[in-house]
Amino acid sequence: MYNEPIFLQPEFKERLWGGTQLKEIFDYAIPFEQTGEAWCISGHHNGPNKIKNGPLEGQTLAEAWNDHRELFANEEGEEFPLLVKILDSKKDLSVQVHPDDTYARYVEGENYGKTECWYVIDSEDDAEIIFGHHAANKQDLEGMVANGEWENLLRKIKVNAGDFFYVPSGTIHAIGAGIQILETQQSSDITYRVYDYDRVGQDGQKRELHLEKSLEVTNVPHQDPSLERTQLYHEDLRKEKLVEEKYFSVYHWDLEGECKGLLTDPYLLLSVIEGQGEVVIEGRSYPFKKGDHLIIPATVDSFDLKGNASLIVSTSNKDK
Repeated sequence: MYNEPIFLQPEFKERLWGGTQLKEIFDYAIPFEQTGEAWCISGHHNGPNKIKNGPLEGQTLAEAWNDHRELFANEEGEEFPLLVKILDSKKDLSVQVHPDDTYARYVEGENYGKTECWYVIDSEDDAEIIFGHHAANKQDLEGMVANGEWENLLRKIKVNAGDFFYVPSGTIHAIGAGIQILETQQSSDITYRVYDYDRVGQDGQKRELHLEKSLEVTNVPHQDPSLERTQLYHEDLRKEKLVEEKYFSVYHWDLEGECKGLLTDPYLLLSVIEGQGEVVIEGRSYPFKKGDHLIIPATVDSFDLKGNASLIVSTSNKDK
């Protein structure tokens, strides 16, 4: 019986648009001046996290998934289904879109497409995202892309800390400059660039666009998902449901004191975005702080939380 949380070591990614806010906000030892992403809970082959504690210390989450499926309620699938990141956009990200599962499997040979969601941790004044488009039909979309009518095509929304966006596959989107978000997504690294502001990469060349595939997978017309953020209280813990859909459910937990008898249902992914506290399992305490990421495995029946902290918590709905 594995009866403790699984703490994970973030993997950092250098990006053209990245900065240093992951160090400033979370005190991470970032390896690049342009650190754009911390992959925090990942079994993906492009950046699996190492386990920091317990019997599996030093192994990756991918290895734990393959060899100890009981930790994940014997969920089916070739790879760990979710990926949790924190992104720092010093500059605008490219305008992009992601495929669904069917397209990803048949065209890219990957297990999962990419549906994702964003919780805004912090943002500069007047920061904005691109979320969707104004094309009425496929012909309209193709024409506006071909003619470079980006200002007319792209739909922009100003954001603030605490905002939440659900981004299904097929949604044209981009994170603007000056935003830090926690992203919960399917375990996929497939991105099709629609527009990149004519920027050049380190090789001095304009970065590749993927217009044919982008046009094939984009949802037309764009429709905003219907979300209902609901809250419930469990002792000193406020649980806010941000989204519940076919791949994952995501919650914002605010802890101010103590909460006992929490269930794993069937295993939980926890990211600490503010404060500190401890997980208590059968009388044993496991401290956590801002910037920590951990999994409460299915082999833990119940646990307690103590402290003052804000967490983003997610579950896989893949087998439900």
